[in-house]
Amino acid sequence: MGHREDLLEGAKRCLLEKGFARTTARDVVKESGTNLASIGYHYGSKDALLAQAYISLVEGMGDDFGGSDGAGPAGEPGSLERFRCVWANIIGTMREPGSLWRLSMEILVMGDKLPEVRDHLSRAQREAGRGLIPLLMGGREEDVSDETADTVGLFYVTLMTGLIAQWSFDPKTAPEADQLAEGLRQVIAAATKD
Repeated sequence: MGHREDLLEGAKRCLLEKGFARTTARDVVKESGTNLASIGYHYGSKDALLAQAYISLVEGMGDDFGGSDGAGPAGEPGSLERFRCVWANIIGTMREPGSLWRLSMEILVMGDKLPEVRDHLSRAQREAGRGLIPLLMGGREEDVSDETADTVGLFYVTLMTGLIAQWSFDPKTAPEADQLAEGLRQVIAAATKD
């Protein structure tokens, strides 16, 4: 690996161990075996590097959302069963000790103190939604239009952000996938009632 990749891998390890606020540029350099100048050269700033490391960690978890067996989520695309299955898999990643979703809460709470990280991740929300749509509704990520990413995709991102908050705050009372699917079923029934 080159310095760019070494920095990214070192930043991932630092984020998981220390979080955003407590990770220093020196921590990343020590963990990656590089030097301080390489952070600016390859990423522009420590915050930009940390934001990219976080996005890379989340993208790595995307495979878990579809199911650990590699067969993809159960149920027909767009069905309540598919919705329940995908959200059960996502919630499963929130249960894990040291879940990286706690980093998301750190950004929400400290966003004004981490403006470069917040801005970088804000721009990534559309792409996060674009990635969730095929899991839940079928199709290919590259075929999701910007309009769909900005509506359906952001709906899913908003649901995920709420789940992350609830699972971080109080996992004992946070909703399970069955509750989410039943809630959606009731919303659909009320919206389609004549």
